[in-house]
Amino acid sequence: MERLLLHVCCAPCSVAIIEELRSVYGLTAFFYNPNIYPEAEYLKRKAEVIRACGRWNIPLVDQDRENERWEERVSGIPQDREGGSRCSACFRLRIRRTAEYAREHGFGLIATSLTGGRNKRSLVINAIGRAVAEPLGLEFVREDWKRKGRQERGLALVREMGIYRQDYCGCRFSLEDRRKGSEI
Repeated sequence: MERLLLHVCCAPCSVAIIEELRSVYGLTAFFYNPNIYPEAEYLKRKAEVIRACGRWNIPLVDQDRENERWEERVSGIPQDREGGSRCSACFRLRIRRTAEYAREHGFGLIATSLTGGRNKRSLVINAIGRAVAEPLGLEFVREDWKRKGRQERGLALVREMGIYRQDYCGCRFSLEDRRKGSEI
């Protein structure tokens, strides 16, 4: 069975993906999300991912938060709305770290749950994933995880498992937008 390293952004976006892929691949989840703010929110989301992986005995690699690295990466990028250049830089950072870990640990395939987010553009994320993975000799599994009933299945699993469902993407910018009443 091929080994796949799945970058997971949060439990709500990941549970249906994990449920689907666990029987297709030798699946390992990879939690690397230096963008999540504040730290208490980061810890809450990580705990939910740990719980979701535990449900199906999926190995989980927990990377350091590295919020300073994220801040350095997005500093100077205009504070545009969600989905802009700042988000692309954030996706690239997280997918690159996933790919580096995959290469170092013998995975041939990587994917991300980021495209499971209701406001995330799969074309952008999948292009970044492919551009990051290929030079490292990895295959990026391009998918829009919102399609084919997966978003509905994810919502059902969130309700069934009592998973915490956040109301903003994760970074301090999206939290500020939420507090201002902007749609994220």
